[in-house]
Amino acid sequence: MKKILLIFSVVSFGVIAASAQLAENTQRAIKAFQNGKWEEGFRLSKDADLNDKSIQFYLGVMYENGHGVTKDDSAAVKWYRKAADQGVAKAQYNLGNMYVKGQGVVKDESEAAKWFRMVAEQGDALAQLLLGLMYAEGRGVTKDDYEAVKWYRKSAEQEHADAQCNLGLMYAEGRGVTKDDYEAVKWYRKSAEQGDALAQYNLGLMYAKGRGVKQDESEAVKWFRKAAEQGDVYAQGNLGWMYQCGRGVAKDESEAVKWYRKAAEQGGAAAQVALGLMYAEGRGVAKDESKAVKWLRKAAAQGFPAAKEALKRLGWVTND
Repeated sequence: MKKILLIFSVVSFGVIAASAQLAENTQRAIKAFQNGKWEEGFRLSKDADLNDKSIQFYLGVMYENGHGVTKDDSAAVKWYRKAADQGVAKAQYNLGNMYVKGQGVVKDESEAAKWFRMVAEQGDALAQLLLGLMYAEGRGVTKDDYEAVKWYRKSAEQEHADAQCNLGLMYAEGRGVTKDDYEAVKWYRKSAEQGDALAQYNLGLMYAKGRGVKQDESEAVKWFRKAAEQGDVYAQGNLGWMYQCGRGVAKDESEAVKWYRKAAEQGGAAAQVALGLMYAEGRGVAKDESKAVKWLRKAAAQGFPAAKEALKRLGWVTND
């Protein structure tokens, strides 16, 4: 009897020791991953508990990004799914993203929406924003502006700038909510003050038109400039127009040309027309017919009616 008890004790101790070693290896691998030591983490993970949700998540990250291993989207999906099934929010989000992109799995926006919803319901602001976008655009779910507003609001209330801007847009257009320019301005401003270029542009438009705020072209210029300096093509074009007309700022056709050019070089058709006409008329720049034709044709190639009209009016219509 004593011999049997002794054997049992030895076996039990061995199991406990092995379990302790496995737990230690797992924690060491996780720590390596957290410190960005991907190759070390991957090596340690071979002797770790592969049922551990953190290990599974980090293996997904490794394979998706090619950190310390050959990039393998299918393997990434496999490990993200294992972690996601154990409730890891980041894995659920990443898995949703893989379905949106069709990366390592057949593209399936319904499946993406399913995983984004799981994360959104846990309070993740980015997932809430993305779920709102999917409802607004009818991607993976039935289009529903009310649901879009609901999720945008949840994200916006967590100070997510993109969600604040989108919520402002819903108020400005009366989508999924009663149209309210004051509310639109409120949310645009919150986003704009965080540096969101689209919100800055939209806020500039509200000031220019006097929607939800007292009309103030100087404020419009201020917000257009902030967005334009971040490369927003529409803000650049509008800022150019404000300089050309002397609206909210001293008239300066050279500055107008500068901003029209920035927008035109990004493919802004309206700015291409404006720049073409400035060259045609020698305003803010030396008159140059060839450059005028060049920019007008670029806009015309995009199907912009004003460009075709300008070419015809100036006698520069060609068969191409």
